[in-house]
Amino acid sequence: MRFRPLLALVLAFCLTFIAAPSSVSASGERGNAKFGDIVNTGKANDCPTVSAGSGGSIGIDGGLTDICMHPTEVYVKIAKSKRSKADFAPAKIISPRNNTTVEQVFGDVSGSTFNEKGGIDFQLITVLAPNGEEYPFVFSAKDMKVDFTSKSLTAGTEGNGTTFTPSYRTGDFLDPKSRAKDTGVEYAQGLVALGGDDEELAKENIKRDLSGKGVITLSIDSVDADTDEFSGTFVAVQPSDNDLGSKEPVDVKIVGELYGRKA
Repeated sequence: MRFRPLLALVLAFCLTFIAAPSSVSASGERGNAKFGDIVNTGKANDCPTVSAGSGGSIGIDGGLTDICMHPTEVYVKIAKSKRSKADFAPAKIISPRNNTTVEQVFGDVSGSTFNEKGGIDFQLITVLAPNGEEYPFVFSAKDMKVDFTSKSLTAGTEGNGTTFTPSYRTGDFLDPKSRAKDTGVEYAQGLVALGGDDEELAKENIKRDLSGKGVITLSIDSVDADTDEFSGTFVAVQPSDNDLGSKEPVDVKIVGELYGRKA
């Protein structure tokens, strides 16, 4: 009888010793497998999808949430030569390659109009145009206001609206000559004699926080009425970075995948 407590203690120790490594190993393998399947593949940048051809209808009166927009194509409006008219030319995303998606965007719906209220609603992207020039821009869903054609979403529903594009740089950004909008100096020391009368130099010396407006179209392709999910495509046109007023922005067209669900 006196050996029973000792025997129970030994048995419990053995079971713990045997079970613990197995549990840790299984958890580690699952974690590593998931990480290995996703890391450096760009899959984390993808939006969820709804099976193609899914039908039904979703009422949007309660609002929309988990909106995800993943850019797949980017075009920059530039002129191929000095004599040609500016037109959208395909550009290559060079930074960041696997972190360009806005997601978890949510908002209210009034009538058939969606009004964005928050989420991960902007990304800083840089593209390389055919002319060899790099164009940074803010891919933004901020203050997105979209008027849908009806109060419910079905395959074929379309919405058109606007977005707010914040400045690519903040007021604290210092250029190579330590000029900034809110900190540093407003001019390079070697240019004081010009008195700020030169327009081109004034653009470089005096920084301005210039925001912009964009337009966007959301097209619904598939709807799952059972899960209140929808997917489709979007097309947005927004201004590029203006380098705090020193550059003229160009139009950037972003095309990509769309996902969302009813709130």
